[in-house]
Amino acid sequence: MKNWKSVCWLLLVPALLAACAGGGARTATDKAEAAEINMRLGLNYMQRGDYKSALEKLEKSLRQNPNLPSAHNTIALLYQRLGEIDKAEHHFKQAVKQGEDYSEAQNNYGVFLCQQQRYDEAEQWFLKAVENPLYLSVAGAYENAGLCAWQNEKTAVAEGYFRRALQVDSERGKSLLSMAEISYEQQNYLQARAYIQRFQSASPWTPRALLMGIKTERELGDENAVASYQLILRSRFPDSDEMQQVNRGLETL
Repeated sequence: MKNWKSVCWLLLVPALLAACAGGGARTATDKAEAAEINMRLGLNYMQRGDYKSALEKLEKSLRQNPNLPSAHNTIALLYQRLGEIDKAEHHFKQAVKQGEDYSEAQNNYGVFLCQQQRYDEAEQWFLKAVENPLYLSVAGAYENAGLCAWQNEKTAVAEGYFRRALQVDSERGKSLLSMAEISYEQQNYLQARAYIQRFQSASPWTPRALLMGIKTERELGDENAVASYQLILRSRFPDSDEMQQVNRGLETL
């Protein structure tokens, strides 16, 4: 009888340990799922402009899972909007550390660094983002690299990145308009016109694009095109800075 009880106890202990282990795994899974839900809620609140609720949900998400890259990326974007630069950078660093192939965070970190005028660091993160063959926004990262290089007054480098962006996505509006402006600066007015026309086909008009069209067509001597662009600018964006420049006279453009 004693031996039988011993055997029963030996059989029972592993069963209890297995049950405890299973319960712990479920708890960990539940926390991970809850962290993901709170991250999504935080993102939703942030997109709606409710930053207080967004911060609460994102902080809760990170308490539930301190290693969740998407939560770090989202709260970094929130802190960036709030002007909390040190906190934003801390969480961007965590996002790219926890997710080595997290191209979205790498691209966002690059944008952040460019805004801080840390251009060389920003470029490296944009290039890191496009290394991922599964990243769906490669064109956007190249475009951001171009915008950052242009801000750093590296026109040739910027042009290279804009061309890469357009090779991936021929309808990137910012890249098309930037290439039009670069072409205009290089006095290649026919090429500037071509980029403006491509922009018109790919994106809704903006005051900046219309002003570029006016300046380009004026250089090419097409007064009908100039008048057409002015009419669109005046009817759609009458209070824009670009319209005010036109009103002051094209000679000041």
